[in-house]
Amino acid sequence: MIKEKLFDEIANKISDAIANSPAKDVEKNVRAMMSTAFTKLDLVTREEFEIQQEVLARSREKLAELEARVLDLEQRLHGANPQDSI
Repeated sequence: MIKEKLFDEIANKISDAIANSPAKDVEKNVRAMMSTAFTKLDLVTREEFEIQQEVLARSREKLAELEARVLDLEQRLHGANPQDSI
């Protein structure tokens, strides 16, 4: 998950910076605060984002098809006069 990867990367950098120092408590507190902050952001994974992009693309295609179909039906209804459908 994106949140976990980013969080782990930042936590590892902090851990490396304060290794063998009395700042371990600070690291734990920072980790807890960052975890809470990332949870509040309500981020999505790349996979979830890409799935939604695909759904949106299919929806747009379907909308275009339906718009064309409605236009065709309106033209048939009004004797093929596109001015009547506006």
